[in-house]
Amino acid sequence: MEAKNDILWELAKRRAGFKKHLISYLIVNAFLWSIWFVSGSDYQQENFFPWPVWVMLSWGIGLAFSYANAYIFNTRNAIEQEYEKLKKQPSS
Repeated sequence: MEAKNDILWELAKRRAGFKKHLISYLIVNAFLWSIWFVSGSDYQQENFFPWPVWVMLSWGIGLAFSYANAYIFNTRNAIEQEYEKLKKQPSS
């Protein structure tokens, strides 16, 4: 059996976690919007604002951070790069 690369394993876990988070987000929000639509909300109201928007926005912020953690920021690699850069600097 092949030995796992710890960095790649951690990255794979983050990406799989994000995908599960995204699927949950889509399913739950579709359900909430369908409840809102079926409940007969008054579209002619002057202060009309659908309540599922609050859930989408707040949960969407968490989803964005989850995406950034899985696909944009690789903290372990960034730490190693900074360490290598510091090693190459002449000591004073």
